[in-house]
Amino acid sequence: MTPISPTAPTPPLTGYLLGLVGVMIFAATLPMTHIALGGFSPSFITFGRAFGAALITGLALLGLRRSVPVANRRQLFAAGLLLAYGFPGFSSIAMQTVPASHGGIVLGILPLMTASFAALFGGEKPGLLFWGFGIAGAALVVSFSLSGADITPGIGDLWLALAALSASCGYVISGKISRSMPGWEVIAWSLVFVAPISLVGTIWSLLQGGVSAPDAAEYAGFGYLTGFSMVLGFVFWNRGLALGGIARVGQVQLLQSFFTIAFSAALLGEAVTPVKLAYAFAVGLVVWLGRKAKVG
Repeated sequence: MTPISPTAPTPPLTGYLLGLVGVMIFAATLPMTHIALGGFSPSFITFGRAFGAALITGLALLGLRRSVPVANRRQLFAAGLLLAYGFPGFSSIAMQTVPASHGGIVLGILPLMTASFAALFGGEKPGLLFWGFGIAGAALVVSFSLSGADITPGIGDLWLALAALSASCGYVISGKISRSMPGWEVIAWSLVFVAPISLVGTIWSLLQGGVSAPDAAEYAGFGYLTGFSMVLGFVFWNRGLALGGIARVGQVQLLQSFFTIAFSAALLGEAVTPVKLAYAFAVGLVVWLGRKAKVG
């Protein structure tokens, strides 16, 4: 009998499935931000959720007696700045002026941006076929946003672009570290390293009137952003990137726009049209075909 090797490679599908779970958690972020903005300011949402998530992950690290990753401290701090403040801050500002479904569409450019950063400093070398599918998926998302009858580009799109830039760069940094460290520890230490900034920012936003009599739904929205968008989503996402490759698994995020549309319809009553569903199918097909493309 041939023994089973404990170091046998994990099937690539595992990375995609874990990445998909992370994407579904992230997809509700914009609708939940819209809800939370009814009782919290953008600055409090940005700093407060980061500090709350740091408390959660810090207790987990302390309880499990994890050693401080001194060698990766600079990269983890950079990831914390981008993922705890960059994306949440810019997207919270954007959600004041654009619908959540519109934001989800614009953020559909994330996979291509993530692949670009993975090629620049993530050590990956996507082939021409991969880039072809990535560009095709991004083009589908952009054409979808331009075809909407009530979608007009504005300042909110600039904030969303900055949010996408922050997220894609942060994904590559955290995904690269996740190759040698459990994914949950990567986001945990990232949040802990920036926790002093989060605490100061939370106190400052409170003094500026960052909380204005939120109701139960608004508290729930803020709680989701803290526990799910900031912590649990990255546990699945970072592990998926580490197992399947940053550029390849990153393409699963092309589906996030359409999960966001579904959550926006369920939570905010935003319309779902046949055109949106048709684009969802087309983007899903591109993601599936992109799985076969070569990534070095």
